Amino acid sequence: MEDESTVGDDCLGSEPNEVLVEIRDWSELTSVCLTNIFHRLSLEDRWRGAMLACRSWLEAAKDPTLFSSFDLEPAFEAAGAGRSDSPFWWTPAFQRRVDAMLRSVSEFGAGGVREIRVRHCSDVSLAYAAERSPNLEILSVKNSRSITDASISIVASRCPLIRELDISNCYEISYKSLEMIGKNCPNLTVLKRNLLNWLDPSQHTGIVPEEYLRACPQDGDREATSIARFMPKLKHLELRFSKLTITGLISITEGCQDLELLDLFGSANLTSRALEQASANLKNLKTLIRPNFYIPRSVYHAERYGHWRLYDERFQTNVFQI
Repeated sequence: MEDESTVGDDCLGSEPNEVLVEIRDWSELTSVCLTNIFHRLSLEDRWRGAMLACRSWLEAAKDPTLFSSFDLEPAFEAAGAGRSDSPFWWTPAFQRRVDAMLRSVSEFGAGGVREIRVRHCSDVSLAYAAERSPNLEILSVKNSRSITDASISIVASRCPLIRELDISNCYEISYKSLEMIGKNCPNLTVLKRNLLNWLDPSQHTGIVPEEYLRACPQDGDREATSIARFMPKLKHLELRFSKLTITGLISITEGCQDLELLDLFGSANLTSRALEQASANLKNLKTLIRPNFYIPRSVYHAERYGHWRLYDERFQTNVFQI
């Protein structure tokens, strides 16, 4: 710490007063003090600011206690400017950037990472993170086109404490992943297995690669059976735009009777009667989000309205009437 004296006159013209101005050398702060300060910063501020200042700040910013949670969702939402996704986010270049951050966090966390919320990561980086995060409790990797059963199997075997899992829009993941997670993660109470809107693909045109949209999982009932059999403690289940039928839905309501929230928005293969029959099994159910979904008329030609009239009759929503 350095001191410097300056002299100035007061407003009354009296004798000069000596004023001491204290100049602080921030580089002399201990790592404990720096870490305490960095805890008050956002992830972006630490990553783009503190880590680039100097060597001592970099080392302090890598303290494991700062990486118990790695949540990129606020950054995605801010960068999206109201859009749910961006074409660039689906490119290999962007995936490499996310992977680099995820690997770094896994190393800095030194086994203490408890929450990971990312998008567009790869199988390799997820497996790397799982192997180094035995205390992981919350995992969200939605919109990750490269995630497969291979990395999820590592998550299941290395991260038994997981209680919340979001694998929405991960089309290379099958019912096998659900079985492995269910068998190895007994604390799981929240599962989000939403799909992209296959009823109106125009919503994703120019954003999501067309070949990926065409790969939308077809085995909704098989996945539902796996959920029912291996995840009996679920309280929150999201299956938006799932292709399950009444068979799969009945399996879920019989096997997951602790459900408090069930989201089936956009699941067009279900009828109102099926929902009533299935929900009768769920005594703890507080929120049921029905499959009702509005399709803009401009998307479909007139000769295709017959299908949506049938859909409208099944749900009695009137949104498809001309």
